[in-house]
Amino acid sequence: MQVQQGRVFIDRLAYQADLLAALTDVCKKENIRLGYFSVIGAVTCANLGYYDQQNQEYTDCVQMDKKLEIASCVGNISLKDGDIFVHAHATLADHDGKCYAGHLMPGTKIFAAEYVVHELTGVEMHREYDSETGLSLWLRSKEF
Repeated sequence: MQVQQGRVFIDRLAYQADLLAALTDVCKKENIRLGYFSVIGAVTCANLGYYDQQNQEYTDCVQMDKKLEIASCVGNISLKDGDIFVHAHATLADHDGKCYAGHLMPGTKIFAAEYVVHELTGVEMHREYDSETGLSLWLRSKEF
């Protein structure tokens, strides 16, 4: 399906805010219902998840109470249960260059973070439960 580029937002996120919640707040404030984003910066602690395919559930796989660089944080924005939903993955690096990666979970606290959010228009994407994977995946709902 084809989408169009909408608005683009750049800014920084607040010190010690929860990274996932802060990104979600930006999207809700600007009513971004479809899009993608990237974030760079650093965190003071992190919580990353892993999707256990066999048990079909997310687990907290990496919880770190240490300073880390955000080497990459990317994701998408869509709708889930009628609300704006942010899905993000992050790669974080420690002082020695060791990297940790996974699904961004609540509990990752910002030291400094700068973002770019790209809104997309032309369709709405809703997440609905998929019985094969146990995940809420995109279902194309309507063009406008």
